[in-house]
Amino acid sequence: MRVVISGGTGFIGRRLCAELRRAGHEMLVLTRSIARNSNFAGPGIELVEWTPDAPGAWMQAIDGSDVVIHLAGKGIFDERWTKQVKSELRNSRIAATRLIVDAIEHASERPGLLISASAIGYYGDTGDTRTREDAPAGEDFLAQLCRDWEVEAQRAVDLGLRVSIPRIGIVLEEGGGALRKMLPIYKLGLGGPFASGRQWFPWVHLDDVIRAITFALDSDLEGPYNVIAPGNVRMAEFGSALGRALHRPSWLPVPAFALKIALGESADFLLAGQHIYPDKLVRAGFEFEFSDVDSALSDLVT
Repeated sequence: MRVVISGGTGFIGRRLCAELRRAGHEMLVLTRSIARNSNFAGPGIELVEWTPDAPGAWMQAIDGSDVVIHLAGKGIFDERWTKQVKSELRNSRIAATRLIVDAIEHASERPGLLISASAIGYYGDTGDTRTREDAPAGEDFLAQLCRDWEVEAQRAVDLGLRVSIPRIGIVLEEGGGALRKMLPIYKLGLGGPFASGRQWFPWVHLDDVIRAITFALDSDLEGPYNVIAPGNVRMAEFGSALGRALHRPSWLPVPAFALKIALGESADFLLAGQHIYPDKLVRAGFEFEFSDVDSALSDLVT
């Protein structure tokens, strides 16, 4: 298949491109800078320079493609959520998704499938309620961002496409994401749960994220689906599991006020509880390679 990917040079995108290349697919990777990512191109991968905040010649790349996978977006926890950063977070997702769908609309030969990433932040604080895909959006900033992001992607349904929206959890990978920031502290024996540690920690191994995205290529999966390990644990349990994997103590809690000082408003996501279940994936027959936290962390850090 001919696959157009935005965000293909990012944390998830690089691994996804490698998997798609192994499967023999042809890829056009949308990137802000071909020069900066020139070493990423190779057999089966062509780089196309794009402007996610403005229309451009890049939109022609979508014409004649079989699938569009849209992963691009500013990192949620890269900076404190100032008014400007919030605006950038929305524009990097909502405006970019709108342009992707506009390009699909104007293509003379439209793709059949759009896979457009979202996040479990869609649900807001779910507390102890086991949450499936039919739950409503939350009310906080991140929830409303995800809701509006998904609305833009769903416009492609009216253009005749199947639209799959993976709502991705906290991705575990030693070289990136949340785990990369946590490992140095835990390796020093200074790790521990955030606040009370009773809030649910909605984790998923990167390998299962890639498999869940590619699963949508060959199945009839459509609409939102939770990409989250079925073995949800509370924050305290996750910290203990990480300590076991590293053979380090993990009992020092991080007070809520310290997280708020360090991260600002974005700390609310880490302090909230999200007990999410991947109902649609499980019912579709998807099998997680890493369904429990001990096996996931043993694979990543030992």
